[in-house]
Amino acid sequence: MALDFSTTPRIVLRPGAVADLPAILRDVHARHALLVTDPGLVKAGLIEPAVAALRAAGIAVTVYDQVQADPPVRIVVAAADAARQALVDAVIGFGGGSAMDTAKLVAYLVRSPCDLETIYGVELAQGARLPLILVPTTAGTGSEVTPISIVTTDNDEKRGVVSRRLLPDVALLDPDTTLGLPAGVTAATGIDAMVHAIEAYTSRHKKNPISDVLARQALALLSQNLPVVLDRPGDRAARGAMLLGSCLAGMAFANAPVAAVHALAYPLGGRYHVSHGLSNSLMLVPVLNFNASAAAPLYGELAAIVGAVAGSTDGFIAKITDLVAGSGVPRRLREVGVTQDSLDLLAEDAMRQTRLLVNNPVEVTLADARRLYGSVF
Repeated sequence: MALDFSTTPRIVLRPGAVADLPAILRDVHARHALLVTDPGLVKAGLIEPAVAALRAAGIAVTVYDQVQADPPVRIVVAAADAARQALVDAVIGFGGGSAMDTAKLVAYLVRSPCDLETIYGVELAQGARLPLILVPTTAGTGSEVTPISIVTTDNDEKRGVVSRRLLPDVALLDPDTTLGLPAGVTAATGIDAMVHAIEAYTSRHKKNPISDVLARQALALLSQNLPVVLDRPGDRAARGAMLLGSCLAGMAFANAPVAAVHALAYPLGGRYHVSHGLSNSLMLVPVLNFNASAAAPLYGELAAIVGAVAGSTDGFIAKITDLVAGSGVPRRLREVGVTQDSLDLLAEDAMRQTRLLVNNPVEVTLADARRLYGSVF
C-alpha cells in the first residue's frame, strides 16, 4: 500500500469561531490582512463584525469584495494587485468556494508572482505564499481543506491550479456564518459536498483507506442533515454537521480526486454560469446510473449510510435521487437556461477535463457525455 495524504494543518469548528481571527493573525505575525469576499456577504452584514474585530486588535484590513461565482482570471489578478498595493502580509478568504479559491491564488501570487497560465495543472505552483486563513460560509465546496483553485478563463473554460502550496494554514468553520443561507444555496452546496464524498469513494485513481473513511463519514453527516437544515434553517447543530461533512468530503476528494460528475458540471459553470453546486446537482444522478456497471460494489458499501438496504446499488441510487429531488433544486438543464443546441458544445468542453475524467470508474466518450447531458435536458 502507498499513499500521500495532505490536508489543512489546523481546523477549528464551533459557533463563533470567526472571533479567533485576530489571534490567528497574531500567531503568524500579520499586521495587515487582505479579506477576500463577495458583494453579497458584505451586503448581508457578515463581513463587518470580522473586520471590526481585526481592527480593534490592531490589525489593518483591506477588503476586496468583488469576487464573482466561477471566478474569472481577471478577478484573481485584480485581487492580487489590490493585495500588493496595500502591502498586506496575510490573506483571509471569507465566503463560498469562489472567494476561497480566489484567496488561495492571491496568497500565492503575491509571494510568487507568475502568469496563471504557467501553473494550471498539478503541483506546478511550487513557490511560497502569504499566510492564509479560510472561512467557509457554505457547507459545500470543502475548499478550506483542498489544494485546488478553479478559475474561469477568458474563453469560458474552467482551469485548475492544484498544489499543496494552496492549502491554508487554518480553516475556521463557524456554523453562524451559514445560518442566513437561502434554501436553494443550502441545497445545491450540500449536494455538491455529497458528490465530493461519492466521487472520492469511487475514484479510479488514488482511492485510499484514509479518504474512504472520511468520505463515508462525510456522506453520513450530509445525507442525514441536509433535510434538517432545509426544514429548520436556524438549526445550529445541523448547520455545524453540514460544515463538518463538507470539510471531511473536501479532505477526501483532495486526496482521491473527483471524476465525471465534475467534468460534466464544469462546462455548465463556464458557459452558462450555473453555480458549481447546482451544476453538480444536475449531473449527479445521471452519472451515478452511468457508472453503476463498474461502481456497483462501492455503491453497495455506501447504501446503508444513506438509509438504503445494505449492499443495494439500486437502493443507493434511489436514495440519492430522492435526496436531490427533495432538496428543491432544478432537475433539468433547460430550467437553468441551457439550450438544446449547445449540448454538443458542452460535451466537447467536458471531454477536455481529462484531469477529472481519468478518475471515473467507467471511461466516458464524447457520445457518452452528449447522452448524459441529453438525459437531463
